[in-house]
Amino acid sequence: MSTSPVALPRPAARSITTIGPAFAVLVLAMLPAVLDQNVLATALPTIAGQLGTIGDVSHLVTVYVLASTASTPLWGKLGDRHGRRALLGGALSLFLVASAACGLAQTLEQLIVARGIQGVAAGGLMSLAMASVGDLVAPRERARWQGRIAAVFAGATVVGPLLGGLLVEQASWRWVFYVNLPLGLLALAGLRRYLPAGEPEREPGPLDLAGAGLLAVASVAALLVLSWGGETLGWGSAGLLALAAVAVVASAGFAVRERRAADPVVPLALLATPTVRIAAAGLFLVTASLFSVIVFVPVLLQVAAGVAPTEAGLLLATMTIGMTAATSLAGRRVARTGRLRRLPVIGASVMAAALTGLALAAPSASLPAVVAGLVAFGAGFGLTSQLLVVAVQNGVERTRIGVATSTTSFFRAFGGAAGAAALGAVFAGAGGPVAGAVQATFVVAAGIAALAALVLAALPAEVDRAMAGT
Repeated sequence: MSTSPVALPRPAARSITTIGPAFAVLVLAMLPAVLDQNVLATALPTIAGQLGTIGDVSHLVTVYVLASTASTPLWGKLGDRHGRRALLGGALSLFLVASAACGLAQTLEQLIVARGIQGVAAGGLMSLAMASVGDLVAPRERARWQGRIAAVFAGATVVGPLLGGLLVEQASWRWVFYVNLPLGLLALAGLRRYLPAGEPEREPGPLDLAGAGLLAVASVAALLVLSWGGETLGWGSAGLLALAAVAVVASAGFAVRERRAADPVVPLALLATPTVRIAAAGLFLVTASLFSVIVFVPVLLQVAAGVAPTEAGLLLATMTIGMTAATSLAGRRVARTGRLRRLPVIGASVMAAALTGLALAAPSASLPAVVAGLVAFGAGFGLTSQLLVVAVQNGVERTRIGVATSTTSFFRAFGGAAGAAALGAVFAGAGGPVAGAVQATFVVAAGIAALAALVLAALPAEVDRAMAGT
């Protein structure tokens, strides 16, 4: 089946007073999943002291990422088949049940299982909510509204750690999970009232469960290779090679299955669409470079500049200033001109330039230079990430917005894992002073961002034509 745009009814442009309540519900539905990782980070040492060791609690992060990434494509497909409002309500309900189970956990094993369920639900919350924007607004307006989602994400990165610390100090680490309940229940109450049901497929065929299973196995195995390689398992160890073999075999099986399935979970023809293919590759690369900033700027600030951990976190949050400003301005420009495809190229180029500046500033660890680099990097990322989601949503027919959005989210998640692994290896292999090792990671990350700019330069002219609904 073709994945190019077809002449289906598109949502008309609506004012913020008309669409505002539905959008607010979407943001509220996403908020627990967005906040979760940021809030949990500050509670990990306390959880380790009560239920295990600091090494053990790292599994709470790993299992969440694995479950979320592996489940994302299936949620997107189910949303296309049955309507996103119903699936979003189901994902949110599952997330709330899992959050309550996390708070009630008495052993680390119980907590890990509950976190895995949370991750499955989070994969649905994020992909379905972003796809629902396509049900609400016209193509030309999507960049503006996706930019507002990006602003919420940016705010969560600042508020999350502070909220987590407050909850741990004033109440208990269990409230890191319980805090999701009132937010989620409020979102559930608003979903049916304000969010349209969407346009489910008519008479969908049998769900491709075999394809979904193969994709999940391949995803989990590949992510474990990236997460454990060089740390938990040596790169040449039998265990890691076995995981890599599972990933390769399952991926091959998935490709064969999707070619034969009547209604594949991820239609391979979708990835043959230039807009989707290029946007997915671009998201993979820019997210990989993002991890150099998230992981190694705090290291540079604390070790080389002598900054306290809390202050380092607040300085890192200055990146959100550039991100919020860029997404807001880009959304307005796209709505006014109907042109999008050059903005991600500019954004990735700005990211590469910012990382180059951070690399030059690393030896001296100059705080003004680091902050300037962070703001510039955030602006570049803001011009790239959400706009590529918009390009994909406008590049497929509306009945496939869900699977297209979840597919790009899938590649973004893999980019983060690959970036963390590759840049971590660069840092570990650089040796010498910490500032020099961090500088090496920034240089490599700048190259990744520059490659992203080259890839995104191939976005087809159809991207801008789709913005006008033609």
